[in-house]
Amino acid sequence: MSPGHKPTIAACFVKEALAGSVARGFDAQWLLQQAGIPAEVLTDPRARVSAQQYGALWHLTADLLDDEFFGLGRRPMKRGSFALLCHAIISSTNLEQALRRALRFLRLVVDDVEGCLRLDGDHAEIVLLDHPSSSVGPPGPPHGVFLYSAFLVIVHGVACWLIGKRIPLLQVWFRSTEPGFRTELMKLFADDIRFSCDHSGIRFDAAFLRMRNSRSLTDMKRFLRNAPANFLVKYNDLNSLSSQVRRHLRTMEPAVWPSFPMLAQQMGLSPATLRRRLTSEGNSYRLMIDELRQEQASALLADPSLSISQVAEKLGFTEYSSFYRAFRQWTGSSPRAFRRTLAAPSQGSLD
Repeated sequence: MSPGHKPTIAACFVKEALAGSVARGFDAQWLLQQAGIPAEVLTDPRARVSAQQYGALWHLTADLLDDEFFGLGRRPMKRGSFALLCHAIISSTNLEQALRRALRFLRLVVDDVEGCLRLDGDHAEIVLLDHPSSSVGPPGPPHGVFLYSAFLVIVHGVACWLIGKRIPLLQVWFRSTEPGFRTELMKLFADDIRFSCDHSGIRFDAAFLRMRNSRSLTDMKRFLRNAPANFLVKYNDLNSLSSQVRRHLRTMEPAVWPSFPMLAQQMGLSPATLRRRLTSEGNSYRLMIDELRQEQASALLADPSLSISQVAEKLGFTEYSSFYRAFRQWTGSSPRAFRRTLAAPSQGSLD
């Protein structure tokens, strides 16, 4: 995260967002420059950009390709589609009605997948069904994770905005194989995330479907002026318990971070209450520990005076092998390979 601890977006998602434009002949360096994004995101796996910068890249791509879906689909989601989506749902009475309208609208402008709202007892699911590559026949091979993610971020982001509340996701599935940025997807969606599934989708508490639409036409116009930066990252309530826990942990070295029961005591809560409240915010102590460790690991590995074993020790790992496994899960790279990448000269390419 940035020094101000504002939500940011990882370099891996910037590269994914660039791919469609680059495939159509646009230069990656020029695209980044136009969006106000430093070119280092192409070569530095630690790099992160603000939601505003990522939003500027989205607008630029939409203008160049006449496509608000990053050039991911078989046909473009033409400029203005997102605004029409918001107009389609703004008169909805509750979230369930809004989601059904949103998914019907997206079916008209996105050919590759179709979202369906399903109820499963106390849970609701938005399931993405892959369309066949031709007019008939079974679905083709899975799409890339980024296509499914982009679709789900749009639907989930608009849903959170409409009811004025973060909707914690209980589980996320992808039909795609696991990419090298699993941890970043966990930050974006949920702790419980699975790959190589029969379909892609998200699950959340069905009680949210009954929540009333809290937005007006005036609110929508303001929302559209700032979209998509205002929903590309999780709603970040600085007064939330998750934010309080992060601030508390940042006051101490990772090696002395408390156990979960001790943290609950320090926060003046029972362990059960702390767990329940973090879950209601779409978070968990383990996920926050992983996020903060990954954040600090990148900075420590950039310091050549520290051995990798010393980095592991500073992050609170008792064994190098545990740090190695965790870092591989976070980045898809070993700590040593990551350090070599940092030391390599910039090539300015997407490869």
